[in-house]
Amino acid sequence: DYLRTHPDEKPLAMQIFGVDPKTMALAADMVVQAGADMVDINLGCPVKKVVKTGAGSALLKNPHQIEKILQAVRLACSVPLTIKMRAGWSPQTENALEIARLAEACGVDALTIHPRFAVQGFSGQADWDIIGRVKQAVTIPVIGNGDVFRPAQALELMERTDCDGVMIGRGAINSPWIF
Repeated sequence: DYLRTHPDEKPLAMQIFGVDPKTMALAADMVVQAGADMVDINLGCPVKKVVKTGAGSALLKNPHQIEKILQAVRLACSVPLTIKMRAGWSPQTENALEIARLAEACGVDALTIHPRFAVQGFSGQADWDIIGRVKQAVTIPVIGNGDVFRPAQALELMERTDCDGVMIGRGAINSPWIF
């Protein structure tokens, strides 16, 4: 049921999450067969029900597992592959640059970075400087995310970090007209 879409919903990206490389590769193939024009891997979700399975932002604690997942999914995925990630699990284990470089080496086509740590959830302020450092570390497109609630902030984020685009999440909940 989650894979049902309308023909007008194009281009269509679908996000997958999990920890097992073979299962993730199968999931990627399934969403492509269901019409996805792009597959995104969730390495950023800090929600307890996702993290307790070892998925989402919990994977940031295990770069070796991320590498196995990315390699398996890249082989199975015939469409552009992206990831959404956070700055790391905690400030003590910031590894955004390592994960970004790993993703690029595994053939990921672009990445989105939310510059908070998993342990922060959505508290505190997003550190846009992390987005800028990630952008400088890789050659693939980098999409910035975090604390964009007004159109002017999207432009400010792009100017400040040189990111290639902006993803707006919570900023659209109360202001869907932001776009």
